[in-house]
Amino acid sequence: MTEEQEHQSQNSKETSYMLKTVSIGFVGGVFWSFLNYIAYLFHFTEISPNVILQPWALGEWKEKAMGNFVSMIILGVISIVVAILYQVTLKNYMRVWIGMLFGLVLWVLVFYVLNPLFPDIKTVSELDKNTIITSICFYILYGVFVGYSISFEASALNLKDSDQATVNEE
Repeated sequence: MTEEQEHQSQNSKETSYMLKTVSIGFVGGVFWSFLNYIAYLFHFTEISPNVILQPWALGEWKEKAMGNFVSMIILGVISIVVAILYQVTLKNYMRVWIGMLFGLVLWVLVFYVLNPLFPDIKTVSELDKNTIITSICFYILYGVFVGYSISFEASALNLKDSDQATVNEE
């Protein structure tokens, strides 16, 4: 294989890995916000996904199912950024604990640091116990899903690269 072909192959692998990261982020954001919506409907939490629309969108549509589904898509897009952040910083740690910690850090970021941006989210001290527990669990599960999926893909890519290097040496 020529040097140019190796370079193209490497670029192709990096692009494929980035597309997988984007897919993992989007699917993770939509899936876990959908489950949060179900938890909201069954009164496990006071916070529905449409809380992301509250400060910016006008009209009552944001309070209905359509607002929640639009919010899930928006959260999926935001989750792409979160997944890329994970890929850049923690992809080499294929441990469930790292994903759990990542999810907890996100929860703290959203509920303590970003809380003033969302007037419909009460402070943590004002939230009921069910909402706190449910939201922490969802954030931990989201962190594990995104973290482990991205780390698995990075590990698979590294394994393919090491196999390719072994073949080229022979």
